[in-house]
Amino acid sequence: MFDVVIIGCGIIGAATAFELSKYDLKVAVLEKENDVAMGTTRANSAILHAGYDPEPGTLMARLNVKGVKMAKELCAQLDVPYQQIGSLVLAFDEADRQTLQQLYERGTANGVEGMRILSGEEAREMEPNLSPEVKGALYAPSAAIVNPWEYCLAFAEVAVQNGVQLMLDHEVTGIRREGDHYRILCGEEEIETKAIVNAAGVHSGRVHDMVCPHSFTIRPNIGQYYLMDKTEGKLVSHVIFQCPSAVGKGVLVSPTVHGNLLVGPNSLNVEDADREGTTADGLAFVRKTATRSVPGINYRYSIRNFAGLRANAAEQDDFIIEEAMPGFIDLAGIKSPGLSAAPAIALEAVELLKKTVTLNKKTEYVQTRRHVRFNEAKPEEKAELIRRNPLYGRVICRCETITEGEIIDAVHSPIPPRSVDGVKRRAGTGMGRCQGGFCGPRVLEILARELGVSPADIPKDRRGSMILVGKTKEGD
Repeated sequence: MFDVVIIGCGIIGAATAFELSKYDLKVAVLEKENDVAMGTTRANSAILHAGYDPEPGTLMARLNVKGVKMAKELCAQLDVPYQQIGSLVLAFDEADRQTLQQLYERGTANGVEGMRILSGEEAREMEPNLSPEVKGALYAPSAAIVNPWEYCLAFAEVAVQNGVQLMLDHEVTGIRREGDHYRILCGEEEIETKAIVNAAGVHSGRVHDMVCPHSFTIRPNIGQYYLMDKTEGKLVSHVIFQCPSAVGKGVLVSPTVHGNLLVGPNSLNVEDADREGTTADGLAFVRKTATRSVPGINYRYSIRNFAGLRANAAEQDDFIIEEAMPGFIDLAGIKSPGLSAAPAIALEAVELLKKTVTLNKKTEYVQTRRHVRFNEAKPEEKAELIRRNPLYGRVICRCETITEGEIIDAVHSPIPPRSVDGVKRRAGTGMGRCQGGFCGPRVLEILARELGVSPADIPKDRRGSMILVGKTKEGD
């Protein structure tokens, strides 16, 4: 029997596993997909928000500010790409100016440090490519950008190294309360545990209702994005927001930690919690709206469009972090700023679990992680890497200069990838201008070789997204 089972291995489930792995507990994480970070965590704005947007006194406000402070140290500790670049919220008219003042006052109440309200001229001095129509801006220096899926993966990898059992391809189909413990059904498999942490994202309402009285409904909300080539990556140097509205923080323009430019998202409520496709209308809205902030974006340099889902709770505009019944903890309705708040949310979960399990800190546990990035290394470091392993001198992904040595590191990491895109999320292959057009077949070959399976058994991403489906003729 497990002490704690976490359902879902996005950023919230992974951060919780990371914290629990520091204790003498038997912990498992159940993830319905074939990899971690496969939901909202891999398709979002990749921003650690300063914390001026949530209403003072809410969980979102407190945990946003706390989490973004924790993230800086955690990203250094876990070798996750992180850049504190600050953000600007733009005002285009007098009503927007009043909104900026409200955000400033809200941020002050929430404990956000260093904010300033700028004139339009001051904003354009910081960002020359802003629209001449900008009349003012709220500057928040504590905002940052991060690699969200590597942030999640780092938490999960360290947790696994500390003894947490990660069970991929384990979709929860039922939960029963049996005396002082729970029985979780994953198809034909049954898993017993003293406590459950529900971190199932857009599916958290469904998981809650399997064993608890209905108390909240998750309304999935989809947002669509443009990812621009690195030629556009220096168009702005801060996260550029428009004033927030009832449907979210609006269309933003932001650099990424990889040197690209991200534009989006829109906001559309949907019924299907697994819908992730883009639409012509949605992308047209993003493009038109972003042009108001930064007119000079050249959309000819778009290299990818994608969409992500937000887990909005219909009943309240706040996170749901509570013990729904003895030993059953909901971490639900974790929309933006969920990525920012994740490590702080994990601490809240640990605190709630004290009622059910005994928390004795381990005397020794893994706390750090290191990741080889050949393209960022100094010349002497590259030479040493190649001396140690000649495969670091063999470039597979030309766009991003990712080597075979890095791919093999990924395949033999604590949580090995099961797909071509799983390698992408760990090593960076296929992230560049050609989006895997050149390196994809070679990555497939290396992954199959290292795992000892047929290339025909390797999906592109999710289970069933097969690349090779048959032979052209006998013997090929």
